[in-house]
Formats: sequence, structure tokens, C-alpha cells
Amino acid sequence: MSVLSLFHPDANPSLSAPTIAAAAFLKTAGKPPVLPLSNLSYAENLLYMMESMGNTSYKPNPRLDRVLDIIFILHAEHEMNCSTAAARHLASSGVDVYTAIAGAVGAIGGPLHGGATKTVPQMLFEIGTVENIPEFIECVKNKKRTLSGFGHRIYKNYDPRARVVKRLAEEVFSIVGKDPLFEVAVALEKTALSDEYFVKRKLYPNVDFYSGLVYRAMGVPPHFTAVARIAGYLAHWRESLDDPDTKIMRPQQVYTGVCLRHYQPVRDRTIM
Repeated sequence: MSVLSLFHPDANPSLSAPTIAAAAFLKTAGKPPVLPLSNLSYAENLLYMMESMGNTSYKPNPRLDRVLDIIFILHAEHEMNCSTAAARHLASSGVDVYTAIAGAVGAIGGPLHGGATKTVPQMLFEIGTVENIPEFIECVKNKKRTLSGFGHRIYKNYDPRARVVKRLAEEVFSIVGKDPLFEVAVALEKTALSDEYFVKRKLYPNVDFYSGLVYRAMGVPPHFTAVARIAGYLAHWRESLDDPDTKIMRPQQVYTGVCLRHYQPVRDRTIM
């Protein structure tokens, strides 16, 4: 993304993202890149580039296209989250839009942010079957395991986006065939929401709980969430530029260390 500023400084990052993502996906699979078509929609073009092998007459499944389009809309913007804050923080220093977006994309890949779309399927795979859920739940309560895809810094109830993605997951699996992991996910959700431990702590499924399974079923890498979120990053970037009160961000911190420290020569220091 950051290289666009050097070779294509007038390119729209949001419009370029699907092409870049698809090219990277094909490269890792040992396949040549495929150019987008002007008569296809945003999500449809991404599926076309990933699946067509350059056959211009290829048409992605319209139902799957609709599912991906809705998921991208759900992920496009969600106020001042970690990666969006990173984009605005960078933009406040005056860097070009590509650098700001590249920094945000790096942030959303973290396991505590957008990376949950990858960790949830891994967790479900490790659980294996519905019969193993009670044991897993006990491990979570005893701090031995982490329940990925549950809880949110803002929502203290059921994430409304998660309800939509769950319905989309049902539609996708009706097209591509059943996935045992989806059955585990549904049973895990039911078990957790009937357990006082999770209810008391207001731990409900978030948007990432089912998103990873949908991406997996469609053959879309989970980190492609960043492709959707770029639209939101750009909106925040433009808003920060248009705000006359915008200044370079300079967060304050409170020092809680030793009050008085004496300089010690390097040769006398002990390496801990």
C-alpha cells in the first residue's frame, strides 16, 4: 500500500486494495495476477480476480458476491478502533494517505483486533467436536484457554453485526456445503450464553466470531478484512484533513517509575 505513493500517487487506496490483495493472494498460490473488470462490483471483482484464472467470461456466484459485499459493509467502519486511531494519528503528522493507511492495515492485523477472524476458526478446530465444548468452557473459566470472538470494548451485549454475519454464514454453508466447525461455533455460542460466568461478564459474540468461518468457506483469507476497512480509514483521514482544529497528535502519559535516578556508566551496569 505504501508503495503506491511512489509509483501511483494519484491512485485511490480503497479502489486499489482489492487488486493488491488479490494479487498477493495469487502470488502466494503460485498463480499469475488477474486484472479487475470495469463491469463488476467491488466485492464481485475481488472474487473474480481470486477465482477466474484470467477467464474474462467467469462470473462469481451472485449469492456469494452478495454475502461478501454485506460483510465488507459491516467491516467498513466502526468508529475510533485501534487501527482507525492509528490512521488518524499518522495523518495528523502530515504523512501522505498511503502511509497512514499502511500503518492502519498493520494495526488491524493484530490478534486482538482484526486478527480474531483467523484465531476463531483455529480455536474451533482445536475444540474439534460439540462434545468437547464443556471441557473447553471449563478451561476458559480457569484461565487456561482464551475464548476468541467473544467480548467487545464497546458492546456489552450481543454485537448487532454478529447477528447479521451468523445469518450470512448459514446462507454460505447452504451453498458450499456444511462445515462441522460451524456446528461447533453455534453450540459454543449457545453454551457460553447460557453460562452465568460469561453472562455476568457481558461476554457475547462479536463480529469476528462467525466472520472467519464465512471467509474460510468462500476461500477468502481472513486478513482481507483490511480491504473492507480501508473505506472507513479514508473517511477518517478526509475528516481529519477538513477539520481546521486538527493538530498533530501528542498523547500524554503519567510516569510512575522511580522519582530520582542517578546516571551509571555503561561498564558498571548489570544486564538483567
